[in-house]
Amino acid sequence: MSQPSNYCVESPPEVVVVMVPLPAQGHLNQLLQLSRIISTRGIPVHFIGSSTHNRQAKDRVHGWDPSTTPNLHFHDFQLLTDQIVTPPPDPHASTKFPAHLLPTFQAGVQFREPLAQLLRALSTTNRRVTVVYDTLMGFAAREASFISNAEAYSFVACSAFSVLHFIWEMMGQPAPDQGGLFPEELPWISFEDCFSDGVTDFITKNSQWSHLCCAGSIYDTCNAIEGKFVNLIAQTQPDKKLWAIGPFNPVTFDSSPGSSRHCCLEWLDKQPPDSVIYVSFGTTTSLSDDQIAELAIGLERSEQRFIWVLRDADRGDIYTEEGRKPQLSDGFEDRIKGVGMKLMVLDEGKVTRKNASELRTNIREAMSEGGTSAIQLEAFLSHISR
Repeated sequence: MSQPSNYCVESPPEVVVVMVPLPAQGHLNQLLQLSRIISTRGIPVHFIGSSTHNRQAKDRVHGWDPSTTPNLHFHDFQLLTDQIVTPPPDPHASTKFPAHLLPTFQAGVQFREPLAQLLRALSTTNRRVTVVYDTLMGFAAREASFISNAEAYSFVACSAFSVLHFIWEMMGQPAPDQGGLFPEELPWISFEDCFSDGVTDFITKNSQWSHLCCAGSIYDTCNAIEGKFVNLIAQTQPDKKLWAIGPFNPVTFDSSPGSSRHCCLEWLDKQPPDSVIYVSFGTTTSLSDDQIAELAIGLERSEQRFIWVLRDADRGDIYTEEGRKPQLSDGFEDRIKGVGMKLMVLDEGKVTRKNASELRTNIREAMSEGGTSAIQLEAFLSHISR
């Protein structure tokens, strides 16, 4: 087990936090952002992972520098990579869940012993050790349960709306008049056939550990976005603490003289407000060539301004495995020049743009001093410092 970097606490603090993320970009980034927020309150945060995924989290973060953040310490745990066989993503898979990353996720169990060692060491010099773990890293909650002055809280990386649907399906999908969770006006979706058997087993196992050893949950959302769903989830878990303290990502960028800006931002500055469509399927989804071609046709014919992030899914190790480079039809970029960017406004969509603008304002208010997320954050910090 490596020693934490940037360790600068002069006297033993009363409370420390240990972050245990799932090694996928959308999960790594969210817990790293939460680590920054907590560390700025004077609470030391220990962020664990493989050297590869800790590096990935730090390299891809925007708006701040983890290497110069006081009270934030990274622990590079060793993975036996020769035991991990990660296939490339399959753009033709029937489901888009990143099953190719499952071996990497499962390998996280190798962290159990070094995590246990870290928790034991921290427990001897701190009044309380708080473990915040991704829901798919449930073994961390189990390890925390063996430490008398440690407690574990799950971090939910997906939306509260999705979690509520999971709970609803586990209840047998009851209708609203039969004790169901959803009002009639809300859409009913199903996660049936979304996951392979291996992924389902992995989720089930970690959920069992989390259910037995978890003291509460943290959601990267706020009341302005999902207040109704967060409250419904709380009703199904009366014995658990629950906090909605997001969204975490900073919205400020370096605008100092001499700082470089991405061409995407330069292009955005020249467009009318609320006029650009953002198209992205994240870091874990691969589209087939046919799907890319159909999407390109739709964007071109829409005559709307757009930014399209076209990429293949991440591999288990983004530094050693070169990904597939999706291709567009000849002449596409020339035809959309001045209208869209690969990385289009008519008067249509005014209502959508208005709603998005209002939501942006509400989110900023939630994150500002006295906002709902700020209040929830203070409640969480007060609870773990009690």
